[in-house]
Amino acid sequence: MSIPSIPLNTGAVIPQVGLGTWPLDDAQAADAVVTAIGLGYRHIDTATRYGNETGVGEGIHRSAIAREELFVTTKLDGEFQGDDRAIDGLRAALDRLDMSYVDLLLIHWPLPQRDQYVSTWRTFEKLYADGLARAIGVSNFTPAHLERLAAETSVVPAVNQIQISPQIVRLEQRAYDTAHGIVTQSWSPLGGGSGARSLLAEPVIVGIASRLERTPAQVVLRWHVQQGLVVIPKSTDPVRLAQNLDLFSFELSAEDMAALATLDAGPDAGVDSDRGGH
Repeated sequence: MSIPSIPLNTGAVIPQVGLGTWPLDDAQAADAVVTAIGLGYRHIDTATRYGNETGVGEGIHRSAIAREELFVTTKLDGEFQGDDRAIDGLRAALDRLDMSYVDLLLIHWPLPQRDQYVSTWRTFEKLYADGLARAIGVSNFTPAHLERLAAETSVVPAVNQIQISPQIVRLEQRAYDTAHGIVTQSWSPLGGGSGARSLLAEPVIVGIASRLERTPAQVVLRWHVQQGLVVIPKSTDPVRLAQNLDLFSFELSAEDMAALATLDAGPDAGVDSDRGGH
């Protein structure tokens, strides 16, 4: 099964569907990665905070796939913000992953109350220049956070990974990213997280899924990819992993998209990255 890729501002490309690994432990992550790669996944997302980078690396090695065929993302949390802490953070992550580089390195949260994300980004620029991260990006950054990076640093983030679902649409955020050549990636694409209702049980989604003979999860994931978003749904079940990849043989109509738009919980829905994070 061929998965479309989205071009990054580095010249590289990112597969539009990847495997999310939160909150899997090492053993679960290793097994999920093996299964996912066998099904055709080529994009794996992890983070130091998840505590499963060792398992992700093990799963990749068990799969005996060439490293250059994969796109691997990890993230560094607040422990590694400020000064050059991110250098040690990434080197330790690479040791756990048993890799010489990652395809994408993200600042996990801006944590503006600490006022260290700009200096951390400068360290990320060094890691990018040294080839330890083939692309660098951010997670949970608002336009205001990105404006500071633009004013005070040199490299535009390749990716902004933020909480998005039909309930948490973040149109302003996505428009900013697009205008500045930043690819938007959806975490928790199937709902869940702060303040979200049970998304997959919403009657509008269940109705569309029934008519299209798809699962509710496939309908929601199609909503993402049809808008050019990159998604990283998590599953350990082989059937669901395969379903989550099978998004490109059907489309949602304009009427379907309009119906899904009624689920929008408003601009204040979801996590507040000025207050939360780790």
